[in-house]
Amino acid sequence: MNAGFGRRMNRRDFIKLLAAASGTAAGGYLLATYAPWLDYDEAALEARSVFEESSMDEPMRELIRYATMAANGHNAQAWKFAVAENEITLLPDQSRRQAVVDPEDRELWISLGCALENLLIAACAAGFDAEVDYPDEQESVRVKLEPGSPLQGPLFEAIPLRQNTRSKYDGRPVAGEDFAKIEGLPLDPGVSLSFASTRERLTVAADAVYSSTLQQYADREFLDELIAWLRFTRKEAMATADGLFSRCSGNPEVPRWLGKRVVAGMKPQQQAQADADKMRSLAGAVVIASQEDEPAAWVRTGQVYERLALTLTSLGIQSAFLNQPIEVAGLRGEFQSAMGLGDALPQLLVRYGYGPALPRSLRRPVEQVLA
Repeated sequence: MNAGFGRRMNRRDFIKLLAAASGTAAGGYLLATYAPWLDYDEAALEARSVFEESSMDEPMRELIRYATMAANGHNAQAWKFAVAENEITLLPDQSRRQAVVDPEDRELWISLGCALENLLIAACAAGFDAEVDYPDEQESVRVKLEPGSPLQGPLFEAIPLRQNTRSKYDGRPVAGEDFAKIEGLPLDPGVSLSFASTRERLTVAADAVYSSTLQQYADREFLDELIAWLRFTRKEAMATADGLFSRCSGNPEVPRWLGKRVVAGMKPQQQAQADADKMRSLAGAVVIASQEDEPAAWVRTGQVYERLALTLTSLGIQSAFLNQPIEVAGLRGEFQSAMGLGDALPQLLVRYGYGPALPRSLRRPVEQVLA
């Protein structure tokens, strides 16, 4: 769930890209004008459309569609869904795992937890009661559904609106009433939130982000894996309906050969400073931690994160990941100690605040995620 290509380029980088891409500008304009399949914004809206009466003729399909709107690492959408008469099973899609940044599949299972939370909220809104079997012996999450009374609320309404906003924020603090709602978020067993709202704690987090980003961007295998999930043009993004589209991070569209060259040639210090600066532009940050470090705990971590992200969205507050201090194995323990987590294991680092709206990411259609 690394932010990846998640910074706005500085003025010099931006001018270089525009200059290098100028030879393809006219052709790109004509392609965008006369190729309706490249209407990215329309496709993003369609992927996040809300429940309609007619759509509930296929309730299982709609629940899965809502589940796929969840946050997930690199927008790889590494999940599959198996449907029975009154049951939906969530399974990891190992063909989409990220072996370098997530070798133990920790963030993959967290992503499944995010999808599970969306599914449960949508099921409640559609009139189902749900019972969850968490992974133990089995490598899956099973949701049993029974008829109930429909109940919609602000978290359900926030599902199509939630996104990772990877830009800088404006530094405004969150009002006390809103922060109380965030701080009072219902948690799952074994999962905790640790808020970093003071300048001192945010500086500790920013320093950890800087150190870990330096290590990641000096790793050629990490960069190769990241580049594989970057989508530099609308055509790329719409062909796969996954990955990290440059416009969603506030960056320009460029030919793939150029985008790869820029990312591969980026100095680690440059990206590290950009990510650390994001920690200094926010209203606050929160570490989501768990007592255990195994799939069931990771799934519950994902549920709590998605619940948090939807709560922030409902309050008009943006959020995004900066998980680098947790992804670099040698620094995770140091980060745990520096943030005063005791024996709780850090799983996610989330920043939140107020920032500009950016294009939303795409999602694969339900047909492509059915097991």
